[in-house]
Amino acid sequence: MKHYSFILFYLFCNVFIYAFHGSLWVYIVCFLAFSAVVVWGSFAIELGYFVNSITHKRTKIKEVALTFDDGPTEFTPKFLDLLKKHETKATFFCIGKQIEKYPETFQRIIAEGHTIGNHTLSHSNSTGFLSTSKMMAEIENCDKIMKDVGNIQTHLYRPPFGVTNPSIAKAIRRTHKTSIGWNVRSLDTIIDDEKKIYRRVTKGLKKGSIILLHDTSEKTYRVLADLLVFLADKKYSTFTVDSIRNSRQND
Repeated sequence: MKHYSFILFYLFCNVFIYAFHGSLWVYIVCFLAFSAVVVWGSFAIELGYFVNSITHKRTKIKEVALTFDDGPTEFTPKFLDLLKKHETKATFFCIGKQIEKYPETFQRIIAEGHTIGNHTLSHSNSTGFLSTSKMMAEIENCDKIMKDVGNIQTHLYRPPFGVTNPSIAKAIRRTHKTSIGWNVRSLDTIIDDEKKIYRRVTKGLKKGSIILLHDTSEKTYRVLADLLVFLADKKYSTFTVDSIRNSRQND
């Protein structure tokens, strides 16, 4: 795990305590500071604090990955139409209950050659508080639905909200998943202004970036339309996330 910054912080706390002779207020300050760092590590998936997640591809060429969370939805067919028009493949991290709601759309995603990832059964708001066994059930039940509806299995998993903790880390290991993060977060579920979303994505692009989007709104659909034109103009190609995992296994 990428704990170097946290180890340094821990050592700093010990030196700080020693320097001030371990008075109570020093212990309190260090405890609060360390707690804040742990919370930060839980929500910042790119830090790899609890789980090593793939957040980008090491590459020398101009290529990026388009990833979509929380589908399939009523909007997903329009996203698929647009991707097909631009001859672009993407990675869809699907929720089990949404697959049950839109089985034909899920089957279409697979049929058109896109990559599928597990995004839990329910994408519960209490994900960060679930036990290891309940987290495993969320992942395994989503896997079962994917198998029943699309006859497909996936080793790719994206934690809801990008939240990780010890229980989630154990669940990922025990279900033999590879955690997938991102290094370009669109915030398209929070920001209403399409231009701001577009600027946020295009400004943060680098070679090998993994872009987080959601196939859940007309707003993001319009952003995607502009983004695909931008990628073509800037000579960016696209890759799917499974290609990173496969290349690492072959190294």
